[in-house]
Amino acid sequence: MLFDGFWQATFNPKNINAVAIKKPANQLKAIFVENGNRTAVKTMQINAISIDKLPEAATQLIGFAEKNQTKILLFFGEMGAGKTTFIKAFCAALGVKDAVSSPTFSIVNEYHYPKGIVYHFDFYRLKNQLEALDLGFEEYLYSGNYCLIEWPEKIPGLLPQNYLEVLLEVQPDQHRKLTIAKI
Repeated sequence: MLFDGFWQATFNPKNINAVAIKKPANQLKAIFVENGNRTAVKTMQINAISIDKLPEAATQLIGFAEKNQTKILLFFGEMGAGKTTFIKAFCAALGVKDAVSSPTFSIVNEYHYPKGIVYHFDFYRLKNQLEALDLGFEEYLYSGNYCLIEWPEKIPGLLPQNYLEVLLEVQPDQHRKLTIAKI
């Protein structure tokens, strides 16, 4: 503890130092310091997500995205963690009527919902970032529509400055823990 109510931590993999203060229930407000620059970051965590709780968790994520005024969501997690399954629930909560499926081979799928378009990317099969540029990734990214991106670690040089990072982790009981951070 640095001082009353504040904690210090080191955030890897980027070796960023952080000072954080606890907030109500499932939120944490953090101040990250990298190269002397301070950035306020909000995070939210949802524990013990089972298949029947996906709609509720998706609705919470939509609310968090709206509150933080971002439609770019990067999904991280091991193979089989449930990224595509969660994205299906997210799209259903938005009101998408189209069949939502993994764009593993097409790289991007487009879905329509009452307020606009959702672009769903799966960069797992990309060999390099130029492939994303060739399909017009930046035009999608800055379209103002939802961009849901699986395997964003394949395109680190193309990521925008602001987005939501969504980490899905498989728990020992096979439920999922969802950690969302506004970057």
